[in-house]
Amino acid sequence: MEASSNTLSRTLLAVLAHLGLLAAWYAFVALGDVPKYVMPSPLATIKALFDANYNWWLNSGVTALEIFVGYFLALGVGVTLALLFTWSKTLEAFFMPLLVSLNMIPKVALGPLIIVWFKYGILPNSMMAFSIAVFPILLTTARGLRETEPELLDLVRALRGSRWQLFTKIQLPGALPYIFSGMKVGAILAVAGAIVGEFLSSDKGLGYLMLQVQVTLDTPAMFMAVILITLIGVALYGSVLLLERLLVPKDARIA
Repeated sequence: MEASSNTLSRTLLAVLAHLGLLAAWYAFVALGDVPKYVMPSPLATIKALFDANYNWWLNSGVTALEIFVGYFLALGVGVTLALLFTWSKTLEAFFMPLLVSLNMIPKVALGPLIIVWFKYGILPNSMMAFSIAVFPILLTTARGLRETEPELLDLVRALRGSRWQLFTKIQLPGALPYIFSGMKVGAILAVAGAIVGEFLSSDKGLGYLMLQVQVTLDTPAMFMAVILITLIGVALYGSVLLLERLLVPKDARIA
């Protein structure tokens, strides 16, 4: 009962915070006499959503697909590599320094190369989202897998358990809090990666649309694009939080 009350209170505070931001936005525009091309009102921004010229549904769908494809690819690769590294110290010693060096490359600098390798479209932008999101998932998962108590691992080995059984029965349940911690960070980074990709190499998507309306100073459309990107990111992040609530006990979760 107390946990339910705390959840309701946190949800209410979150809603109030967003309503407060919306009210402050409206007051700033209305009372400050701000030009529309500098900052549109909330109403003008909503009206931009009904402009058929911008094809909002198609562009939103393209951006969402890029984000989700890049994110789930990062999740699969990150968890797999972390598992392989826990199985083989030699493999980790060989590849981890290389992965760290690759992660130091500014992702914007990869844009021209990704265009050369994958041309324009959903794939290069998904790869940009993947490249940004995979490393935190890899690091947190590897840490979680190493946190498993050695006694439990020795017990499973003594019972002639396979590596897969060791992973699914012992390591994975114990590492879930760390995996979800990396997944939450990765969700935020995947959104940023996909939009950066659209800025650099795309002919569809909300990031591409923002560049187009910037030329005509259609600021309401730019604001609406930002809002839709945010909603896609919130949907992904919220899905991760919901899954975490279902799979990880409350006292074991990592903020």
